[in-house]
Amino acid sequence: MKGQPLYERIYEEILNDIQSGKYDFGKRLPSEKELCAMYNVSRITGKKAMDMLAEQNKIIRIPGKGSFVNKEMIRYENTVSVFPAEARKTPVLIGVIMDGFGGSYGYKLLLGMEKECRKLGYILLLRCTNGDKDMETKALEEVLALGAQGIIIMCVHSENYNSMVLKLVIENYPIVLVDRCLKGIQVSFVGTDNQRAAYELTAWLLNRGYTNICFATHCGMDTPTIAERQSGFVECHLERGLISNESAWITDLRTTLPSFRNIETLRDDFEKIERFILEHPEVNAFFAVEYDIAQMIRQVVKKMGRENQYKIVCFDGYDSITEEESFTHIRQGEERIGQTAVDLLKKKFEGDSEVSSVLIPYEIIEESQGICFKHADRSLQKE
Repeated sequence: MKGQPLYERIYEEILNDIQSGKYDFGKRLPSEKELCAMYNVSRITGKKAMDMLAEQNKIIRIPGKGSFVNKEMIRYENTVSVFPAEARKTPVLIGVIMDGFGGSYGYKLLLGMEKECRKLGYILLLRCTNGDKDMETKALEEVLALGAQGIIIMCVHSENYNSMVLKLVIENYPIVLVDRCLKGIQVSFVGTDNQRAAYELTAWLLNRGYTNICFATHCGMDTPTIAERQSGFVECHLERGLISNESAWITDLRTTLPSFRNIETLRDDFEKIERFILEHPEVNAFFAVEYDIAQMIRQVVKKMGRENQYKIVCFDGYDSITEEESFTHIRQGEERIGQTAVDLLKKKFEGDSEVSSVLIPYEIIEESQGICFKHADRSLQKE
């Protein structure tokens, strides 16, 4: 149109290209520099065109990464018209980023999120990072580019926080952490009182005469979750006038970390556990911070013909329809954690800026007996 500003013409052409499918959902658009070359205009003109698209929520701009087609531009008009109008509304997209998940912990967490998202009409977009911080950053970039209005994240085990997560928190982007909190960072979190749960699981052992307990963990002692479990373990000993000998701990296992899951690492860990047992005959119980570590210890002592010499407890476990549990363990309220995380995001979408830290009740499940003890008011109460 004659007399039409150049930036408006560029805006309309890019918008038409998006609607025609040339630039599809989540695809990166030309940069301002590229627009200068394409249309022979100044960078200011290109920027004004992109600003118009961003202001109308047609694109998402990620500093240092570029501009991407927003989910609002999904071409619902091309879908089969038999779907009712309500079903063709643009849904709320939730990015869910997990370090990893399995049968002992994680799948029920996702189940809780999915159930709550379905109830609210949200769409869940899942990415797994396999314990890699670079993959975590990439996952964050992907879900943002796809138009996620909020993110639930189980951060990678690491001593240092992901800078992109911190940036999102500072910018007040709707984000909720699950399972692993970031100490000192004002961000909403849903999880378990790991310190108190570890305290009570340790008390369960001590009350039964197991006073030489090995604390067994992977090489991620400085992460908040593991540090809290260690703290509860030590606190319980101290309150009874006991000292837990750290030289009789196993703190360098690697197989349960997602990025080290391979047969070579598993063999190394088996050798470490067997060597530890031979060097520490005084140990009569193991406190494993994860179910898979407990399973590794059980395999080693079974191979050594010493299965009946040790009591093994842990966090998490597989559900058994016959209620025959492999270990006495802490059962976390995974489904409720997932549901609560989605509900916190919903509140943020509605304008609630409060930072919430929600601890979901846990249970102690006894080995092979199906006896359930629920946590309430810092005491064990038989159900």
